[in-house]
Amino acid sequence: MPLFQDSLPILAVLMVNIIISERLARLPYLRHMGTALIVIILTAITSNLGLIPASTNSPPIYDGIFTYLAPISIFYLLLTVNLKGLKKAGTPMIFSFFLGTAGTMLGVIAGIWAISGPKGFGEFYYALGGMFTGTYIGGSTNFNALALHYEVNKEGNVYAAAVAVDNILTALWMVATLLLPQFLNRYFPRRIEYNHTAEQAQQFEKEASAQVSDVETFNPQDLAILVGMGAAGLYVSKQLAALIPQVPQILILTTLALALAQLPVVQRLRGMKVLAMFFIYLFLAVIGAFCDIEALLKDGPLAISMMVFVSTLIVIHALVIFGIGALLKQDWDVLSIASQANIGGSASALALSKSLNRPDLYLPGILVGALGNAIGTYCGLFVAEYLKTVSW
Repeated sequence: MPLFQDSLPILAVLMVNIIISERLARLPYLRHMGTALIVIILTAITSNLGLIPASTNSPPIYDGIFTYLAPISIFYLLLTVNLKGLKKAGTPMIFSFFLGTAGTMLGVIAGIWAISGPKGFGEFYYALGGMFTGTYIGGSTNFNALALHYEVNKEGNVYAAAVAVDNILTALWMVATLLLPQFLNRYFPRRIEYNHTAEQAQQFEKEASAQVSDVETFNPQDLAILVGMGAAGLYVSKQLAALIPQVPQILILTTLALALAQLPVVQRLRGMKVLAMFFIYLFLAVIGAFCDIEALLKDGPLAISMMVFVSTLIVIHALVIFGIGALLKQDWDVLSIASQANIGGSASALALSKSLNRPDLYLPGILVGALGNAIGTYCGLFVAEYLKTVSW
């Protein structure tokens, strides 16, 4: 029997785990793991040691986080997607990003085929295909949205394995996208040289940093508006899903958030990123609590299948974006940054732009990363539903 069974001490333990995870993620040797994976592991240890409940006899607070806070966090993150700003990304970057998107979708299908679908992943094969489609077009927002829709979030071991493999291969792909353009430019020069003054470079840096920063100052009024919008958005999406059962609720919530995000009054709101990340960390902490470490360590075949699947996915993605990009004589740097926006997201695209010394691509990489957040859930649902129809 767990040491803490009441919701209040359980919530306090989850808060402590988030604080520790945030601090650990700042350490140089844990930075690449990120807060998301660390909070899952830390809470899994906490629940397996018997401090808080696991998946059996889960307390009401777990259901509340899954039912309310998780979808609202997705709603908040999508409120930050300003599609009107996409014109600043430029045609080459947007085109390259869509090449990568097509590569991801084809890669997921090929990866599921490589592990023979349900033989490799069991009954959740199509859901995992959709989740990786979402995250390797958009990001964790889409990954979590699809996990909630297909209830993979309640399968702690499967979710934890997916996040771990995602982190490992995303880090490896970051290295690859840094080395590839340098190697390719040596033998097939495609780099377009831009001359920028120091002031212009600083301006690029300022604009890009503002886009990815999760540090915000907001007041009680901002908080009241955001909480009200989140509650109203979730309620409206539930009512519409009941009226139109053919359309998944998460798709309605996504569409509603994206529509609101284009309004200037919403774009001026402060605190969306902070609240979204806080709710997401709570959601991930509960997933960690659902994770049976002993069973996970024994489940070697799942880890192998996951590695084969994601490796195949990334290889196909790379062949499509770099192969077609090469035929069309695209700038290798643009292709690499667009690919990183797909696989790693906006922050990774910015980091790669800096490493490649391309200040002109700081903002374009971030903007197509935001575009990925906008379309990732739609693409993920499409691929998951397609995988259901295939005979394995």
